[in-house]
Amino acid sequence: MASRSSYPYPEKSIAQVLTEFKDELKDFAATRIAMLRAEMKDKIASIASALPAIAVGVVCALLALLLLCVALVAVVAMAFGGGAGAWAGAFGIVGGVFLLIGVFGIMFGVSKLKARNLMPERTLRVLRQDQAWFRNESQNGNATSTRSER
Repeated sequence: MASRSSYPYPEKSIAQVLTEFKDELKDFAATRIAMLRAEMKDKIASIASALPAIAVGVVCALLALLLLCVALVAVVAMAFGGGAGAWAGAFGIVGGVFLLIGVFGIMFGVSKLKARNLMPERTLRVLRQDQAWFRNESQNGNATSTRSER
């Protein structure tokens, strides 16, 4: 039977093992942080690239809405006879309709924003996989150490 000194396994001190573990943990954290930054940068870039087009569209739509409202008010006022009271009533009716549409639009938009997930999904998925791997490894490590102690 061979003696223990003839095995080719290099022995490491606890300090070396802890240093290697610390370095690997730093690399692990740096990788995950870089992944999170890259994913968030992509999401922010996609949002930022859409904002100018949305702003131009909103301004044009508001101008068109204003002109269409004036035309609609004129039509409603003419239907009421065209007097001063008719114009006031027409502005009230059209304003009330657009207020209701606006309230429902805001409610719909807020619900869409709540439904849209801005969380870094890929990073969270990888971190969950890492957590499962760590849990599995720690359970296997405990089983291995238990078997070696027997």
